Amino acid sequence: MKPKLNDVAKLAGVSATTVSRVINNHGYLSQKTKDKVFEAMRELHYQPNNMARSLQGKKTRLIGVIFSDISHPFFGELVSRIEKLLFAQNYKVILCNSADDPQKEREYLQMLMANQVDGIIAGAHNLGIEEYQQYGLPIISFDRYLSDNVPIVSSDNQQGGRLATQALHQAGAQKIAIFTGKNHAGSPTNGRREGYEAYLKTAQLTPHFHEIPFEWSPALKMMTIKKILVANDYDGVFCSDDLTALLTINVAKQLQLSVPDDLKVVGYDGTALIRNYHPDLTTIEQPLADISELLVSLLLQRIADAECDLEPMYQLPVKLVKGITA
Repeated sequence: MKPKLNDVAKLAGVSATTVSRVINNHGYLSQKTKDKVFEAMRELHYQPNNMARSLQGKKTRLIGVIFSDISHPFFGELVSRIEKLLFAQNYKVILCNSADDPQKEREYLQMLMANQVDGIIAGAHNLGIEEYQQYGLPIISFDRYLSDNVPIVSSDNQQGGRLATQALHQAGAQKIAIFTGKNHAGSPTNGRREGYEAYLKTAQLTPHFHEIPFEWSPALKMMTIKKILVANDYDGVFCSDDLTALLTINVAKQLQLSVPDDLKVVGYDGTALIRNYHPDLTTIEQPLADISELLVSLLLQRIADAECDLEPMYQLPVKLVKGITA
């Protein structure tokens, strides 16, 4: 039986009016009271947005957008494109910067529910957020598995990994390492590792994996990269994002390694920032315009018809952008 507002009030030990005020963010309420109500909503899998829509007969024209770190050039550009597309369709965006914090992401989800958003585009990389399966909102994911009924939009990460490694090999590299983030089970971005490894297997070369987590500071990344390059005689490095590639080039210069003569480097993402300010970097370009348009299009389809038939995965092609680093 579907839980009601009174059920939430009873479990939280507050009045139904208080629950309504929490949901609608109306008036002053203590954080302790809000936490009790949100906890009861989560425990009962209560969905206030459905109730509000049935009563009001209209949408809020609000979309929740959750990403990991919008200071990163890739996510910053993607979010900017998504916001422009949604604004053109008369939707406003509530932007949630979840970092690498599952609890922060859960609290943002609760806040989006309380604001009765019409749908969510999620692109953070926290795992095990069960609320995505419980709330029943129209949701589209970028590069991340959330649940069986949430479509994923992704670029062809495996193709990108192959193209990057091939570019290094064809430029003359024989001992090629990959600098990548954490290997999360089920993440579409694992395809970059898989493409790298598959190409090296075909070329009968040995893979060399090094984890440099996305959330690390630049200083910590550079320290780790320096240790790796000093301890190994790599002549090629595939970095699974462009910022790590730029740090690798900086470390190589500190070690008096010539790029690309001594060390060849290929990055990944190919944002406008990188193309404009670091055109010398060889990188794999993701189709940001197509990704953002597809994310928004699929979400609007789900908002218009919750039962519309969508594919579980939409994969867009990538391309190699040749610079002088490989």
